[in-house]
Amino acid sequence: RLSVFRSNRFTYAQLIDDEHAKTIVAASSRESDSKEKKKGKIEGAHALGERVAKKAIAAGITKAAFDRGNYRYHGRVKAVAEGARKGGLKI
Repeated sequence: RLSVFRSNRFTYAQLIDDEHAKTIVAASSRESDSKEKKKGKIEGAHALGERVAKKAIAAGITKAAFDRGNYRYHGRVKAVAEGARKGGLKI
């Protein structure tokens, strides 16, 4: 599953294997380059989704269930999902 957490400042995403209780791939908007930080939170979340998708495909994962947690599906949460889809991950 692709789990998303957002704080007031940053957005985090990770792919979790629930059967083995392990995190396979993780990324956050904290590790983005300076160009992404200047764009804004939603654009940074979209880039985060693409980055997670690239890491997932490199790890051999092509599809995942989207876990938005307690957050509504809009804004940064929606941008992460759309970025992951654009990166090639099937949600």
